[in-house]
Amino acid sequence: MPFDLLIRNATVVDGTGAPRFGADIGVRGGRVEAVGALAKEEADAEIDASGLVAAPGFIDAHTHDDRLMLSAPDMAPKVSQGVTTVIAGNCGVSLAPAPRGMPRPVTPPIDLLDVEGGWFRFRTFADYVAALREQPAATNCALLVGHSMLRVQTMADLEQPASPAEIAQMRALVDEALEAGAIGVSTGLYYEPARAAPTEEVIEVCRPLSARRGLYCTHMRDEGDRVMEALEETFRIGRELGVPVVVSHHKVVGTPNYGRSAETLPLIERAMRSQRIGLDCYPYCASSTILTFDRTLTSAKTLVTWSQQHPEFSGMDLTAIAQQMGVGVREAVERLVPAGAIYFSMDEKDVQRILGFEHTMIGSDGLPHDAAPHPRLWGTFPRVLGHYARDANLFSLETAVHKMTGLTARTFGLADRGVLKPGYAADITLFDAGTIDAAATFENSIQPARGIAAVLVNGTPVWRDGRSTGERPGKVLRRG
Repeated sequence: MPFDLLIRNATVVDGTGAPRFGADIGVRGGRVEAVGALAKEEADAEIDASGLVAAPGFIDAHTHDDRLMLSAPDMAPKVSQGVTTVIAGNCGVSLAPAPRGMPRPVTPPIDLLDVEGGWFRFRTFADYVAALREQPAATNCALLVGHSMLRVQTMADLEQPASPAEIAQMRALVDEALEAGAIGVSTGLYYEPARAAPTEEVIEVCRPLSARRGLYCTHMRDEGDRVMEALEETFRIGRELGVPVVVSHHKVVGTPNYGRSAETLPLIERAMRSQRIGLDCYPYCASSTILTFDRTLTSAKTLVTWSQQHPEFSGMDLTAIAQQMGVGVREAVERLVPAGAIYFSMDEKDVQRILGFEHTMIGSDGLPHDAAPHPRLWGTFPRVLGHYARDANLFSLETAVHKMTGLTARTFGLADRGVLKPGYAADITLFDAGTIDAAATFENSIQPARGIAAVLVNGTPVWRDGRSTGERPGKVLRRG
């Protein structure tokens, strides 16, 4: 029998960190069936990959693509940079479950998914999973259920710890989500809807993770002055539940904390000796989230990414907006919100140290519904491969690919993804190692990356010749 697809003359970087090698790749039934010398084999379709690297499709360890998979299922911001699987539902923010619907105005940061609130229509997590299966996206996904969303759905007062009855309600929603296919729970203890939640509340809400082998992923309570305490809290939650933890978009923010990754990474490495811990980061010195005045205080520069009240200011510097309004920065923020912003609050040396840490995965943390999004939405993975691996020589190409494929699949328990070997799903990205890089910039952030030749999800091309193919072969993945 001929293969469904033959990729000929590729340079294979298989996602394990092993050295590259030349080979052909045979795909049948959505899976890799052969990797090697296949010159005598035939196929229904062929791709000549001469001069290109064939790697496992990239796995975005940290996304907010919960709604994008339904509202823009071609997933252009992701497939255009080689991403074939997204981990959604991060930072305590998920599109489901919403048994109460969503109050207006939508509670920040949940409004990062939908300001108007109409997309919060899935009463159960199972309803959301069913919608993704009925209307597949171009990418695969693995889903987290958000603690902040659970608080909004069950609590009378978000500024208080949850009562025993409210904890019981949230725990039942977690159990339902895991049964429906969620791989874990995420928290955003940094954000207002969850700040009042003590550690004990988080542990009790997350109890179902223990029996169902789920993960605990967190935007920690503090990434600045108290980052070490926040890490210890994260590790404690994982230990008490007996589950793996993932530290989301690890960073240290604010000028007084520049250089402190030299403290945080050894702490993480020590904790890894006794429990399962993962971490991800994005390759930029600027973060992006909701706009508040307090967050501007630790930022050297703040750009507004969207504003419901003043959409005309999207993409502009906050100081310039305040000057144009004729008011101070605090009042400008009050006039703009609800809004989003990019905060330049990190040091490049910390970013490189965290990126270079052996155990760090790559996650974009892109916000697809911003009018002027952070360039990480379209550029994260090519920037790691081009700017950091090739140009800055921070690590080898093989290590870079491992950080965005095999390491991520292992951390999240995606059993048949992240490695380009026979028997694995045919999620494959073909790219030019000499030209790959982000094209998106802070000034012009909606730009497909350079150097991506083709992207396959479950054996089906979803990006080819610089554009989406229209195919939507994505699956909802569970932990293996």
